[in-house]
Amino acid sequence: MTKEDLIKEFDKLQEKFGSATCNSVYGGGKDKNPDLCLVFMNPTAKNIATNKEWKGIRCQWLGTKQVWKFLADVGLFDKDLNNQIQNMKPKDWSPKFCEEVYGEVAKQGLYITNLAKCTQDDARPLPDKVFKEYRNLLLEEIKMVNPKKIILFGNQVSSIVLNKKVSVSEYRKISEDLVIENKIFKCYPVYYPVGNGFFNAPKAIEDLKYIIGS
Repeated sequence: MTKEDLIKEFDKLQEKFGSATCNSVYGGGKDKNPDLCLVFMNPTAKNIATNKEWKGIRCQWLGTKQVWKFLADVGLFDKDLNNQIQNMKPKDWSPKFCEEVYGEVAKQGLYITNLAKCTQDDARPLPDKVFKEYRNLLLEEIKMVNPKKIILFGNQVSSIVLNKKVSVSEYRKISEDLVIENKIFKCYPVYYPVGNGFFNAPKAIEDLKYIIGS
């Protein structure tokens, strides 16, 4: 399956599970052999790339602030660029600036994606059955990107990707093997660090620093 094939499938699932007024959002960053693949839940409509009129790249967290501060605190994002982001409004994010942000993501050896690529009008949580529709596509995406390590953010994402019940509190600094066509990928369940999980960001930062150094 090619990247173009994946995008077609993601857009089909947007029509099935997402808002008719929003775009689906894809992964981005270093898309060949990154050090880390960061897997979040699903796009937020606060992401400017979900707008049907958007002409730039359609990657995660564009026009938002929390994730970039989190990554800067871990040491995985330029602090000056993060400071610039923290002082910007969503309307200030141009397609060119988005390219600059994801150029930094790639420079840091990161690939950022979501388990589900469908965008809702609001922030209501998606049920497991929707995330499960994306699991095989995510495995194809991981196989294509070929990361050294995978970070799974939150209990729901970790459980669905690993196909077993996972509580991140019991997996701190512990990896689980994910086998895709006889290739083993090291996965690390980590606390979800943004949105309602923002209060867990210090734990996620601590664990991510450990994982990077291990």
